[in-house]
Amino acid sequence: MTDAQQTAAADPGLAPSEPSGPAPVPLLAPREGVPPVVADEESLAGVVAAFAAGSGPVAVDAERASGYRYGQRAYLVQLRRAGAGTALIDPVACPDLGALGGELAVTEWVLHAATQDLPCLRDIGMVPTRLFDTELAGRLAGFARVGLGVMVETVLGYSLEKGHSAVDWSSRPLPEPWLRYAALDVELLVDLRDALEEELTRQGKFDWALEEFAAIAAAPPPPPRKDPWRRTSGVHKVRRRRQLAIVRELWTARDQVAQRRDLSPGKVLSDAAIIAAAQAAPVDARALAGLHGFGHRMGRRQLQHWQTAVDRARALPEAELPQPGQQVSGPPPPRSWPEKDPAAAARLTAARAAVTAHAEELNLPQENLLAPDVVRRLCWEPPADREPAAIAGALRALGAREWQIARTSDSLAQALAAEA
Repeated sequence: MTDAQQTAAADPGLAPSEPSGPAPVPLLAPREGVPPVVADEESLAGVVAAFAAGSGPVAVDAERASGYRYGQRAYLVQLRRAGAGTALIDPVACPDLGALGGELAVTEWVLHAATQDLPCLRDIGMVPTRLFDTELAGRLAGFARVGLGVMVETVLGYSLEKGHSAVDWSSRPLPEPWLRYAALDVELLVDLRDALEEELTRQGKFDWALEEFAAIAAAPPPPPRKDPWRRTSGVHKVRRRRQLAIVRELWTARDQVAQRRDLSPGKVLSDAAIIAAAQAAPVDARALAGLHGFGHRMGRRQLQHWQTAVDRARALPEAELPQPGQQVSGPPPPRSWPEKDPAAAARLTAARAAVTAHAEELNLPQENLLAPDVVRRLCWEPPADREPAAIAGALRALGAREWQIARTSDSLAQALAAEA
């Protein structure tokens, strides 16, 4: 047990904290060395056989090239399992890992921040049915910081190098220091999982964690985002519908170029440039060239490409211009509640206070006790019956887990009844 765990065990009301004892031991290399990258079907078949014959949970991680390439595909997959060691797989050379995913489907997968990696793993045929998320486990256990490096230091007493987290993983060949870093990311993941299970069990929270992990594993892929252009940074500065149309046309044109060239959209054209063009609505490429983000380094052909997008927006009839603000389902932004529905605003204030107070008692973040969106939807359209059983049913319909319902329905019923 670590110093932090011993301190927490002495007083269950205390949160786990970073140890104040000896400095963490640097973890400089995987215990069996850095394995060669698997980049052909024969080598992949060997990995499948080795991991199928292994035992216990399998540590899984993936490296993407966010900020460099289009989309969120995996450019390296790392796995480690007792009896199989560590494997580094190149999913560009081996794009179908369905056989490996199939062999490991019923095995517990250990990931850190699972929701970040599951989409790109799913794309290459790797879909777990059981998982353990060490980041989420850390949140439930009450750790103040839950990054992988900090968790390994706090719980296990080792320090990991994190200097290569933002490199371009689409580069080939991958440098040896990057591969060593990648292998170390799964080196102690199962050890961390075991220590966190012990801590969660001590706090009486392990069953809560299992419900959370099951919900992540069972969640379907998210649907495509509606009007993704509305997430352009700075779009809140654009008020007029014609200007919004320019944002939409430039965003769409940029996305098409980025996808064709397999580049991060920001490397093709910055969000700031899109907003500048929308606000100025230039009449020709010469005027466009004078705006931020469209400087002298941009060629005439490129400038004309973007100006053509601006011209499309300028030519749209009024009926085809986008409306300001995104049409969303569910309640409006809470800042507008006092004016739209003062009673709902009062309910939300009382409910938030109840959830916050109980989360502090349980030593976990309030958003993990109950998702803020669930609280908002409950308060905007509460059931007519404000008894705990009715509140529990409403929470269940909104997707809350059973452990969350058991610990919030009574206090929420009291809060909503007081504001009825």
